[in-house]
Amino acid sequence: MAGFCTAALTFFVVASATAAFVPAEAQECDAAGTVGSGGSAAADGTSASTIGTAGTCRTDGGTTSSIGVGGSAASSEGKAKSQTKIHDNPSKLQGQSKAQAMDKGTFSKSQTKTKVTDDGLQSRTKTMSHVPGEKPTKSKTQTLIPLPQPE
Repeated sequence: MAGFCTAALTFFVVASATAAFVPAEAQECDAAGTVGSGGSAAADGTSASTIGTAGTCRTDGGTTSSIGVGGSAASSEGKAKSQTKIHDNPSKLQGQSKAQAMDKGTFSKSQTKTKVTDDGLQSRTKTMSHVPGEKPTKSKTQTLIPLPQPE
């Protein structure tokens, strides 16, 4: 059907991990950082976008980190899907979002991976769109923020 729009939306997901209780009084971070990346791709009635951001604060009392990732995709006449996941374990906090829209041979896709580890924060986004008979359009962005190690 002309003019019909199929859209898959993934809501922005936020997770938080706290390694130690932080008293009501604010503490100054011994090491801190924030990171983020995002991107969009579009081609002939298809589009896909993803974003990720994370932050961390290390104090004498422990480390507090947060992460958020999300994505969406839309197609005027084809199919669209998106997926977002957050994983938390003692060594890292990681989020990933993927979005893809397809209409026959035309497609747009975006993927963002963001993570917090003891060594630092990282976020990277890759996008790609393609129309049959044309050269694909690709993009990559990556941000890495190393954190000083405790003495």
